[in-house]
Amino acid sequence: MASLVARAPVPAAVHPGWPAIPGAVIGGAWVIAVLAQLTGNAGGLHHHALIEDGPPQWVAIPLFLVAWLVMIAAMMLPASLPAVRVVARMSARASRTRLAMAQFLAAYAAVWTLFGLMAFLGDVAVHHIVDATPWFAARPWLIEASVLMLAGAYQFVPLKGRGLTACRHPAGNVQGGAGIEPSAARLGFRHAVDCVACSWALMLLMFAAGFANLAWMAALTAVMAYETVGRHGRRTASVVGITMLGLAGLVVLTGWVPGLGAA
Repeated sequence: MASLVARAPVPAAVHPGWPAIPGAVIGGAWVIAVLAQLTGNAGGLHHHALIEDGPPQWVAIPLFLVAWLVMIAAMMLPASLPAVRVVARMSARASRTRLAMAQFLAAYAAVWTLFGLMAFLGDVAVHHIVDATPWFAARPWLIEASVLMLAGAYQFVPLKGRGLTACRHPAGNVQGGAGIEPSAARLGFRHAVDCVACSWALMLLMFAAGFANLAWMAALTAVMAYETVGRHGRRTASVVGITMLGLAGLVVLTGWVPGLGAA
């Protein structure tokens, strides 16, 4: 879009239709996820199925990324609504809210797509290691416990705290050098990087659970949204970390957590 350059403070007025686009994206993503689960098609888009018994990688990777972006839209966008509101404020002055929203969401999706691709390719490597190592193949719960332990421990890492602070106060990304506001696309990129810093370990856990695993989707969406917009978001992050570490211990003891498949 045309450069959103201004030296004045961000105005309080917000375009009245600003929630329509993100709301439609979030709602549509949840509808797709529910339908995929109800029709039995979700399992075919699980990364495990795509890697072990699925099509060639040049087909499997795009299929996975489409499913991944559906989960990102359903799970991460609710936590990003404060940033979307900032974009609406910026674009209200330029009267180009729809274009600004589209650019913000495109940049946001690009960052998360790259993360999803890295997760998928990393999982391909893990599958090769497990297939070549009978000891690991006989203990798939080790991977589940490791992912839960990573997700729990990361909740206490300083980088998580910095990312959470940035996500809770997205207006801090608006002011650029020399008082220049960034474009909506740049704001989307910056905010997505902050979201990855804050939530990549929880989304890696969702990656392990698989596409359209509705129970894990709902639980993690609620956690990430409350961390970002809730009054006690930081305290919640610590509680979630302890819970994940406890679940990792449960997996070690029993080899099983409901709904969490082998990575």
